[in-house]
Amino acid sequence: MEMLTITPGAMPWLTILIALPALVGILIVVAPPLRIIGRWVALTVAIVELLLGIAAATMMDWSAANTYQLAETHNWIPRLGISWGLGTTQLSMAMILLALALVPLVLIAAWKEDALKRDSGHSAGTYAGLILILQAFMVLIFAARDVALFYFAFEGMLIPLYFMIGRFGYGNSTAAAIKFLLYSLAGGLIMLGGLITLYVVSDKSAGAFLIENISGTQMTAAAEMGIFITFFIAFAIKAPMVPVHTWLPDTAAAARPGTSVLLVGVLDKIGTYGMIALCLPIFPNASKTAAPVIIVLAIISILYGGLAAIGQKDLMRLVSFTSVSHFGFMVLGIYIGSQIALVGAMFYMVAHGVSIAAMFLISGFLTERGGSREIASFRGMQRVTPLIAGTWLVAGLASVALPGLSGFVPEYLVLVGTWKVSPAAALFSVLGVVLAALYLLMPYQRMFTGPIPADAARYTDMNAREKGVVAPLLVAMVVLGIWSAPLVQALNPIADTALANLESGTTLTATISDGAPTQISAPVTTEGSAK
Repeated sequence: MEMLTITPGAMPWLTILIALPALVGILIVVAPPLRIIGRWVALTVAIVELLLGIAAATMMDWSAANTYQLAETHNWIPRLGISWGLGTTQLSMAMILLALALVPLVLIAAWKEDALKRDSGHSAGTYAGLILILQAFMVLIFAARDVALFYFAFEGMLIPLYFMIGRFGYGNSTAAAIKFLLYSLAGGLIMLGGLITLYVVSDKSAGAFLIENISGTQMTAAAEMGIFITFFIAFAIKAPMVPVHTWLPDTAAAARPGTSVLLVGVLDKIGTYGMIALCLPIFPNASKTAAPVIIVLAIISILYGGLAAIGQKDLMRLVSFTSVSHFGFMVLGIYIGSQIALVGAMFYMVAHGVSIAAMFLISGFLTERGGSREIASFRGMQRVTPLIAGTWLVAGLASVALPGLSGFVPEYLVLVGTWKVSPAAALFSVLGVVLAALYLLMPYQRMFTGPIPADAARYTDMNAREKGVVAPLLVAMVVLGIWSAPLVQALNPIADTALANLESGTTLTATISDGAPTQISAPVTTEGSAK
């Protein structure tokens, strides 16, 4: 019998990573004098957060299986069984590090954006403060071991995002923010129904909502399926999957590039993360039963996202539709029932975060210069802004899985794993790769090739600040593409456990810091690990 271990940290790393940006961000937002230097304060805190995150990551055993590390468990609302339960797995720490790395880049990229031109009542310092508050929610949601705490973070992150989109966006940003909020609240309310049902069927003792305790709750098949559906709908909206994806293109078209980076590059991964970290261990039988339907929806998302991207005239909408297709690959890898594909899906979550960040930011640099987000507004930019053209192409090639760049390994693993289970599903999914080449090369040809525009003199290429933002992302794309083995090996234990929960209903003993046993779902031997 295997054992799940809850390993506490020597210091409360995760609470510190949550509290520091939350407190500083709130101070920047509510204290007018601090807003004047808000960007500098936010950037300093973001860099400190990244260093603390790296230090916390070094405290982990990245080869450990069935382990929540750096764990903290404190009673919060004991009458309802809700606790401040935090802990990290290899996947959650990888997502936390991705978030911590992107925040300072977003702050630097947005340094010269002048919010006062659009809203005289808000300053650039306020936007930076909202980013820090959002950063706190990003860490919390990936570190939460308590399902109720996860839900509170799931809903709480909507507050800073709403203002980042609606008050600091472009064009009809208020309508886009409201649409985003309505979709997200709908998913959250549906999820709340499942959470309440979980409370009803749980033992209602302290820590009743901890994942390791809920996983041992005995439920009827109907109750398990009903609760699973509520969680999955919320995650499908966040992912975003067809047909509940329509909020994303409108949001990306109205939001600042930096907002889209954090939303699509990190926060939308809550959908796929929740499927892995919550749906598979808590609802294994329902997940297995629903898998065929979910796989069909994933393939539809792959193909529809690619086709829709090809037809876009707005550059930011195009980039957002490519993500709909990419998230289809991730969901396919999660539910196809292959350990290799599941590793690929988790790797995809990290790799996509890097490439899509570069796509949004570089596109933002271009549209800021041109004063328009319409693809038809640009032509011949390769000769005018060669660095913008070249880096946009590299980021796009990483996104469409060119060998040697970050997107190739995860997409290859998903497709190989899918082929072993369902050749038909793999063949339909491969069409998404063909569409990806079209939605990348066609806009590149329209915007960057051809004769030099008559107004070329008003365009400038990347400055030193923008080069400093893009360079780490390019390096990360190459490193993840060439040196992928460490991340694959780190994710293998997560895939083994998650897939086992999909395939079996046996139990194991969970040893927490005080040694008290708790029954939860156990892993069994699965197919060979991804290499």
